[in-house]
Amino acid sequence: MKKLLNTLFVTTPDAWVHRERETVVIKSGGEQLGKIPIHLLQGIVCMGHDVLVSPHLMALCNERGVSISFFNANGRFQARVEGPVSGNVLLRKQQYRLSDDPGAYLAFARASVAAKIQNARTNLQRHLRNHSGNGGAEIQGVIRRLGRQIKKLPSCRDPDELRGYEGAAADEYFSVFDHLIVSQKDDFQFSGRSRRPPMDKVNALLSFVYTLITHDIRSALEGVGLDPAVGFLHRDRPGRPSLALDLLEEFRHSLADRLVLSLINLQVVKKEGFETGPTGAVVMDGDTRKAVISAWQKRKQEEVRHPYLDQSAPLGLFFHFQARLLARTIRGDLEYYPPYVVK
Repeated sequence: MKKLLNTLFVTTPDAWVHRERETVVIKSGGEQLGKIPIHLLQGIVCMGHDVLVSPHLMALCNERGVSISFFNANGRFQARVEGPVSGNVLLRKQQYRLSDDPGAYLAFARASVAAKIQNARTNLQRHLRNHSGNGGAEIQGVIRRLGRQIKKLPSCRDPDELRGYEGAAADEYFSVFDHLIVSQKDDFQFSGRSRRPPMDKVNALLSFVYTLITHDIRSALEGVGLDPAVGFLHRDRPGRPSLALDLLEEFRHSLADRLVLSLINLQVVKKEGFETGPTGAVVMDGDTRKAVISAWQKRKQEEVRHPYLDQSAPLGLFFHFQARLLARTIRGDLEYYPPYVVK
């Protein structure tokens, strides 16, 4: 089994990340904040414009297959440093061929959308079991409508129609998302998705966690030799990791949303940890970002049984499992791609 390696998140302002032999060292203001051996890392993520990385460390990371990604303070992707492209060229060529085959890419896209909608239903059903009196009638109605949306997918033969179903299902799900927030209701209110920029605290959390997961999915795809930029549901666009966004759909509601709800409902994050800019954009302060990242790293260590492989493993490995299943389907070893659907 693949070993679950760590991702190093550097969020301290004015941090200097450099190399000492086989070790990554983080310093700020002349003070050493931490050291970690390079062989324990799969990636380094630098949050904010004022984190600096030495060229010598970049060279070491390129040699060892450790990616370095740069994001702004809001979690928006800026750049990525990585070594030579690895992977089976035959696998990538087949991926490119299928991405241009309407029948093939529609099959992959349907699987992603079906998993996303089913996981959304499961989230809502779980809430009703635990909090039956909170928005029950509205949530039950959304659950029924999402079920009808899933039944329409097998007969869908047009990519735009499929994306229309996906968008309608997302609107339905988020129309009752506020009911899933059962703590700190006055401080964390949700009226709908707002992305670039997020206009409230809940959206700021959702977008940030989606970014963290996308980073890990992209690394998993590269690890099996797939091109993260060439997707099926999300079509090609310069600078966009379309295939990583495809796989994100499977984990968006099943993992990211549940983590955000836990952070709010268990009061791990508080209203004081958010700031509103002059344009209305809401951002997290440094301590809140660290708390979210810490919760995300702990969540990845939890042992969960994979529904298709029927084996228990740390949740952080599930991105690699799905990437391998996708690669096997693209190669033709599997007839259909089995998306990640929680039970």
